[in-house]
Amino acid sequence: MTTDTSASGTSTAPTTALPLPTGSWEIDPFHSAVNFTIRHLGISKVRGRFTELSAELVVGESAGTSSVTATIALASIDTGNKDRDAHVRAPDLLDVERRPTMTFRSTRVRGGEDEWTLEGELTIGDVTKPVTLAVEFGGLQAFPGDSRRHAGFEATGEISRGDYGLDFGTGLLGDVVKIQLDMQFLEPADSPAAQG
Repeated sequence: MTTDTSASGTSTAPTTALPLPTGSWEIDPFHSAVNFTIRHLGISKVRGRFTELSAELVVGESAGTSSVTATIALASIDTGNKDRDAHVRAPDLLDVERRPTMTFRSTRVRGGEDEWTLEGELTIGDVTKPVTLAVEFGGLQAFPGDSRRHAGFEATGEISRGDYGLDFGTGLLGDVVKIQLDMQFLEPADSPAAQG
C-alpha cells in the first residue's frame, strides 16, 4: 500500500506507517554522509561532501505525521583540495560568514515498502526552495558498538545553484548539483524494542 499524505496529516490516499517504531530518531553522524557532485567545464565531475551535520527523524503513526529536519554547516565542505575549499567558502562564492548553514525541513512523506519520496524545503542563506528526494530504506539492524538498532537510508536529488543566488563560476561549473545522502538514525532509547 502506498501513501499520499501532507505534513498536516490530510490524506488523499490510504496511509501507511514507516517501517520503524514511532519516536524521535537521532542521527548517527559517524555512519552518515552528505555527498554532492557538480560538473566542471561540462566535461567531468567534481565530487565533495559536507562533514558537519545534524538531523532528526520523527516517526509518527503514519507517514503523514512523520518528518525529517537537518542542518549542514557549509564551512565543512570538503572536495579533497584545501585551496579549492578555502576559495569556495569565500565571500564571492558560498560566503559562509553570511550563509553559515543549509537547512532542510520535510513537508511531505509518501511511499511504502523500501521506496519513499521526501518532499521538503531547503534553505541556503535567505533563500528557501522546494526540493524532492528519492529515498531508499536500507533496513533496520542492531549495532554492537552502541547496542542500539540503526535505520539506514539512501536519498538522492538535485538542486539548482542559481535558484539560491549561487551562480558564481558560470561556464566553469554546472548549475545542477546532484545530492546523495547516506544516513543512519538511532532507535529511540524509550522504544519497546530498545528497552527489551
